[in-house]
Amino acid sequence: MSSWTPTTYKTRNWAEYNHSLKQRGSLLIWFDPEMSWEAEASGRRGRQK
Repeated sequence: MSSWTPTTYKTRNWAEYNHSLKQRGSLLIWFDPEMSWEAEASGRRGRQK
């Protein structure tokens, strides 16, 4: 028995897809200019938090 794999979908009609995204409405993203974008060094190996 083979293991389950998630279904992947490929967008074939990009014009229709973009139009449907525009119909959803606006999306606002707020950025704080004073926010620190760099993580402080933790002294540990591996990915930063």
